[in-house]
Amino acid sequence: MNNTKNSRNICVSQLDSVTVRFAGDSGDGIQLVGSQFANATAIAGNDLSTLPDYPAEIRSPAGSLSGVSGFQISFGDESVLTPGNKPDVLMAMNPAALAVNLKNLDKGSVIITNSDAFTPVGLEKAGYKSNPLEDNSLANYRVIGVPVNTLAAGVLKDSTLTPAQVLKCKNFYLLGILYWMYGLPMETTKAWIKTKFGKKSPELAAANAKVLEAGYDYAETTEIFDARFQLKKSPVTKGKYRNLTGNEAAAYALLTAAKLLKKKLFYGSYPITPATEILHTLAKHRAQDVVVFQAEDEIAAICSSIGAAFAGELSATGTSGPGLSLKSEALGLAVIAELPLVVVDVQRGGPSTGLPTKTEQSDLLQAVYGRHGEAPLVVLAATSPADCFDTTLEAARIAVKYMTPVVVLTNAYLSNGTEPFRIPKLSELPKFETSPLPKLENYKCFMRDPDTLARPWTYPGLAGYEYRAGGLEKQNIEGNISYDALNHEVMTDLRADKIARVVKEIPPTKINGPEEGELLVVGWGSTYGAITTAVTEARKTGLKVSSVHIKNIFPLPPDLGTIMRRFRKVLVPEENSGQFRMLLRSAYMLEPLGLNKVQGQPLNSDEVLCKIQEILRGN
Repeated sequence: MNNTKNSRNICVSQLDSVTVRFAGDSGDGIQLVGSQFANATAIAGNDLSTLPDYPAEIRSPAGSLSGVSGFQISFGDESVLTPGNKPDVLMAMNPAALAVNLKNLDKGSVIITNSDAFTPVGLEKAGYKSNPLEDNSLANYRVIGVPVNTLAAGVLKDSTLTPAQVLKCKNFYLLGILYWMYGLPMETTKAWIKTKFGKKSPELAAANAKVLEAGYDYAETTEIFDARFQLKKSPVTKGKYRNLTGNEAAAYALLTAAKLLKKKLFYGSYPITPATEILHTLAKHRAQDVVVFQAEDEIAAICSSIGAAFAGELSATGTSGPGLSLKSEALGLAVIAELPLVVVDVQRGGPSTGLPTKTEQSDLLQAVYGRHGEAPLVVLAATSPADCFDTTLEAARIAVKYMTPVVVLTNAYLSNGTEPFRIPKLSELPKFETSPLPKLENYKCFMRDPDTLARPWTYPGLAGYEYRAGGLEKQNIEGNISYDALNHEVMTDLRADKIARVVKEIPPTKINGPEEGELLVVGWGSTYGAITTAVTEARKTGLKVSSVHIKNIFPLPPDLGTIMRRFRKVLVPEENSGQFRMLLRSAYMLEPLGLNKVQGQPLNSDEVLCKIQEILRGN
């Protein structure tokens, strides 16, 4: 850490990275200011990773522990793979926000509070018997109490806004303070405020911008803020970047796939947390040859998408765990009809309604096996918010090349989290291939490509290429309805063999660390950042550990078994009770160790590092 002085003789410290957590009531605009802060760090040139964390209730009782909403961001001058383990700075809007998050703070962390919210009523709701800002219970932390309500009201004393409207501006006051602390620009946030609120209420827009500036000025002039921090820009590949959520990245991947295929995109979906943002994002781009259909239920959503695939268009649907269960029968229809379909499953805490706004990796076995009959399909898993683009694009490519449904597994952590995404040029993207239509005189609807075993993608309107579609078994090659026992076995084997051939699309598995040794950590999906960070830290201390991360869940990479056998022990961390470990055990007859977390929160690197140390050091 390098220290300098600015014109006010304030210490300016150079940091490599920092983790900030915003916390308050659901109605305090925590997600809003968190996302704006994330955008500001991205514009400043830092790499970043975020973790929005909010309750399932639309509006819990104000000041209650159950109603605390959080937004955590880690940003730095090098690659940032996780939203951080413990915040360096906590911005607590009320006593409940402090109570919920205090256990996650290390000694010496900075706590910035809205001291006006620490009233007897607010303290009682949070379970405090005395005011922690006054009873010395926070002596191990750097606590800065700011009377935000009072200060914001003073800034807007001449405004015609109602007292309730004035109070809603308070979140921007604390955001302004944090912009000052880290030397971040306010211009983009001001422009966003104007766009967001300007048309509906120009005065409200002006008030929010004024309060934002006032918070910045307060930190600049008051004596209680005696330190500022700077971070260098993160080295990145040249290009145009945008800060995207995982859901937005998946939506843009579908748009891109349709562009590459030169087809329209059809997206049939039923709103379900946390996948709904994909529907909303695509609805904004209806002018770009996109048909967005909000169905009355999950079954109608996937059936409409299957119908669009039958009609010859790129087709997709999105859902979360309960919705994937409802779609299972129709997924079997897509399998037997051999139609291309992308299904984005944004996993959440289950079963049933479960934890609808929290994250998990508990749909893996449902995605791989959750259909009646022999109904194999391809399953991929995204590793980060930005990787939701690459993985969804790859899913679309495989779907049309192999004429099969493909399930993309993301989760609430990836779908709501953000990170910088480099917008690729179309020339940089993979080519999309479909089986060419055979000559009409040779056409049979279940003729197959000798390499992929995909049948031709014919659709209504192609004269002479008519065929029977539906859920009944079809005769091999001819495509007529068939109840013949041997034919059913032949078709079952062909569909399975087709999916097995997708392994040819899987690149060699990359090993992070030595190619053999004491311990291999095998991860999948959203645990990539935590595992990679933990393994890197472990090797710095001399531990012999490597890691691989798997995106191709089914079929598995062809070299994975060989790699695993080169290590004495294998550890599989995942946010479920051991589903991927079960899949690996059945595939390779190995007995991996497990690290399982089913708490609605992502695994963090400290938890993985602790398990690595336990295995290799026995402590």
